[in-house]
Amino acid sequence: MGADDTDQVNDPAVDPAAEETFAGPSAGEPSAADDGAATDDTAADAPAADAPAAEQAREPEKDELAERTADLQRLSAEFANYRRRVARDKQADIENAKASVLSELLPVLDDLDRARQHGDLESGPLKSVADKLEGVFKAQGVASFGAEGDAFDPAVHEAVQHEGDGSNPVIGSVFRKGYTAGDRVLRTAMVAVVDGPTGTESATDGPDSA
Repeated sequence: MGADDTDQVNDPAVDPAAEETFAGPSAGEPSAADDGAATDDTAADAPAADAPAAEQAREPEKDELAERTADLQRLSAEFANYRRRVARDKQADIENAKASVLSELLPVLDDLDRARQHGDLESGPLKSVADKLEGVFKAQGVASFGAEGDAFDPAVHEAVQHEGDGSNPVIGSVFRKGYTAGDRVLRTAMVAVVDGPTGTESATDGPDSA
């Protein structure tokens, strides 16, 4: 074997690609680490750049939420008003029905008053019935009005007779009592109106005039 053959065995040819792998990237080419750093910087800047866009995208949602909230509040107020109106109307219907029934029974009280004036209710079973019936009316808030000497009020008194000049009208006599149930007038009183005493006459006719 010659000298040339020995050199060829000891110095094998080296692959250029392998040399580049061992030598690493050249000075002019960016490394993988540099690429990673650049990617991280871009990712860090992305949220800051997207924040205004995301806020603008949420504006329609906020407007819609405010609109739906206002609609819900309006519907709640309307429903509350509806419930109050229904309750008020229901109570008014109850009062009207009760007043209607009580008004139909007032002639019975008139008959009892006439029977009492004739002395028919002083004793016996009819007195017991009359007392119970009057107790029922009293429990329902029914009260009579219209007595001799009361000031005449055309809103609740029906004048069928009128004597005098009307300077100081008072009730002279009662032909039919009036009745109320709470603040409601069930029936006006039928009365005769006369002139009541004036202030001077009252002072002259009073107990100190003697």
